[in-house]
Amino acid sequence: MTKATCLLYSTDAAWGERVARSLPEHIAVRTFAARLPLEGALERMSMQVLLADLRGPQTPALLQHIHIRWPAAVILAFGTPGSDPVRAAEELNLFAVEDLDTDRARLGALVHRALAYVQLQQESRMLRMELERVTHEFALAKAGAALPEAREGVASTRHFPFSLHKFDDVDAMLESLAEGVADTLLVGRVGIFCRSRDSENFSLRAGLRCLDDARQLTYEPDDALVRWLERNAHMVYRPHLDHVAAADERLLLLQTLDVFGAELIIPLNTHERLLGWMFIGHRATGLPFERPQLERLMLIAEQVSTTLENAILYEELTVQKTLAETLLQSLPVGIVAVDAEGVVRWYSTAAATILGIPAADAMQRPIEHLGSRLADAVRRSLQGEPPPAPPLMWTDAHTKRTIAVLALRLTNAELCLGSVALLQDMTAQMALKAKEEQLERTVFWAELAASLSHEISNPLVTIQTFAQLLPERYQEEEFRCDFSRLVSLEVQRLNSIITQIYEFAHPPNLANSAVEVLPLINASVDKVLPVAARGSLKVTVQVDPQTPAIWGDQRALADALGYLLTNAREALEGRAEASIVVSARTAHGTGSEPVTELVVSDNGPGIPTALRDRVFSPFCTIKPRGLGLGLSIVKRTVTDHGGRVHLETGASGTSITLLLPAAARDRLAKASAVEATIGPATSA
Repeated sequence: MTKATCLLYSTDAAWGERVARSLPEHIAVRTFAARLPLEGALERMSMQVLLADLRGPQTPALLQHIHIRWPAAVILAFGTPGSDPVRAAEELNLFAVEDLDTDRARLGALVHRALAYVQLQQESRMLRMELERVTHEFALAKAGAALPEAREGVASTRHFPFSLHKFDDVDAMLESLAEGVADTLLVGRVGIFCRSRDSENFSLRAGLRCLDDARQLTYEPDDALVRWLERNAHMVYRPHLDHVAAADERLLLLQTLDVFGAELIIPLNTHERLLGWMFIGHRATGLPFERPQLERLMLIAEQVSTTLENAILYEELTVQKTLAETLLQSLPVGIVAVDAEGVVRWYSTAAATILGIPAADAMQRPIEHLGSRLADAVRRSLQGEPPPAPPLMWTDAHTKRTIAVLALRLTNAELCLGSVALLQDMTAQMALKAKEEQLERTVFWAELAASLSHEISNPLVTIQTFAQLLPERYQEEEFRCDFSRLVSLEVQRLNSIITQIYEFAHPPNLANSAVEVLPLINASVDKVLPVAARGSLKVTVQVDPQTPAIWGDQRALADALGYLLTNAREALEGRAEASIVVSARTAHGTGSEPVTELVVSDNGPGIPTALRDRVFSPFCTIKPRGLGLGLSIVKRTVTDHGGRVHLETGASGTSITLLLPAAARDRLAKASAVEATIGPATSA
C-alpha cells in the first residue's frame, strides 16, 4: 500500500519524533526545522498536510504566509491552549488547532481527516477535468445543441474549504455545503438530513430546491429508514434498487426517493454513528449518473461527513463555552484571570462589582491596575508561591468593602499559563460576625452574672445569718466555733470562685517544654484523687511505653487534666463499682507528625443529650454548685497547645480525648507498658 505523506515543521526534535511515532505506519512524515526547505516542498506540491509546532518564534507569521500563498495546504497547528500563538492560529481558520499533548488516538483521527480532505481536493480537481472533457465531447457529438457549460469546479474549492471553517452557524454551513455539492455535480436538488444539537431526531437542515414534503419530515432514531442506513451504510441509487433483496426494504427506499424527489441517498457516517444522510436529485443534463461519477460522489459524501462531524463538535463546544462563561459570570465570587505576564484576560461581573473597577478599565491591562494588594497576591502565585492560609483579606479604601482573595497558579505540565484570583466580598459576613460576637459577649455576661449571683448568694446568706445571730449567741462557745468554721469555709468558697474566674479571664502564658506523660498523669491523679479519699472508686492508669512526651506547658496541662479528673469523680458520686481510666498512647494527627493522645474515661451516667453540643461552653453545668468553667478551660488549654478535644458520651460512661503535640525527640525509654490498678482503700 502506498504511504500517505505529511509535512512536519518544528524546532523541537523530540516533539517531532513523538508525533511521528504516534501516527499509523502507513503515514510517512517529512520533518522540517527551517523555513526555506518547507516552502520548497510546498512549491512542488501545494496540496499537502502540514503539522506545525506553534512554539517557534516565527511560526505564526510563517503559517499566515503559507495560508495565503498555498491555500490548498491543510494545516494542523499545535500549541499551548490559551497562548497568544494559539489565538493567532485560530484567527486564521486553519483546519485544526490542537494541544501540544493531544493523545495518540485524536492525533491519528485528525491526520486521517486532513488526508481525506486533501484526497477530496485532488478528486475534485479530477472531476472538474472530467466534466470539461465530457462537456466538450457531448458538444461535439451534438453539434448545434445548447448544453450547459460545465463550470470549472470553482465551487469545490470555494464552498468546501469555507464550510470547513465557518462553524459558528451550522445551518449556514450546511446550506453552503448543499450549494457546493450542487455546483460541483451540476445537479438541481440537494438536501441534507441530520440531527440538531438539542434533539436525536433527523430533519432537513439544509437544501437546494427541495420539496415541501421533504422539509416537513422528521425521522426518529428507530425509524425503518434510519435503521436501514445504519445497517447497510451504502448509497441508495434509484436504478440500482433491484440489487436490494428484501421487497419491503426495496419499497421503503423507493417511497423515500419519491418523497425526496431524489435519485440518490448517501449516508453520512463517522466511525461511531450515523450523522445523517444527503439526497441528490437529477443531473442538470438529464442523463443518469455513471459509475465514475458515483465513486466521486462517495468521496464528496465522505468530505461532507467529516465537515458535519466537525461542525457538530464545534457546536457542542460553543454551547459548553457559552454555558461555562455564563456560569462564571453568574457566580457571586469575583474571578480575575491573568496570563503568564500578569495581564488581565478574564474579568467577571462580580469582580467588577467587588473592586469597583469596570471591565473596560481592567481587561488587557497589567494586574497592578486593580490594586497593589491584589497584584501582590497574583504575582506571588505566578512565581509559584502557595496561597497563604487563611486567605489574604483587607478593606478597600475606595469601596469600603472587606475583600478576601485566593490566588491560584494555572499550569500545564511545568509551563505556567497564568493565575486566577478568586475574590469574595466579606463585608456582610464580617458585619454578621461582629453581631454574633456582640451577642456572644452579651450572653456571656448574662450567664456570668447569673452564675455569680447563684454561687455568691449562698455563702453570703450563710455569713449573714451567723452574723445576725452573733450578738445573741456570742456567749455560746459551740456557736462561736461553728461561726468561725463556717465563715472560713464560705470565704474560701468565695475566694475559689474569684480565682476560677480570674484564671478563665487571664490564661497564663505558656512555657513549653518536653512534659513526660506518666509523671504528669500520676501527679494529677495523686492531687485530685488521693488514695485515702477514693473509697470504693477504682482508678487505672495505662501508658504505652512508646508514648512520646508532650510539647507543652507543665502547669497548664496539669490543671486541664485535673479538671477532667474532678468532673469524672463528681459524675461517679454514689455509683456502685465506679471506675476511672486514664490512658496515653501515640496517635496520628492531621499531618504526618505523631501526637500524644490522653484519654480520661469513666463509667458514669454520661452527659445529658441537651448539653452535649455546648458542654465546652462557659457556664455549662448540671451540678448544683459550680460555675461550669472547667471544660471551657480544658478546651482552651488544648487549643492553645495546637491540639484537639474529642468527646464520647452515653449511658455507659464518658470519654474525653486530648490530642496534643508530641515532643518526638524525647521518648520514654521503658520497655514494657505501665499499668497500675489501685483497688478500694480500707477505711480508717
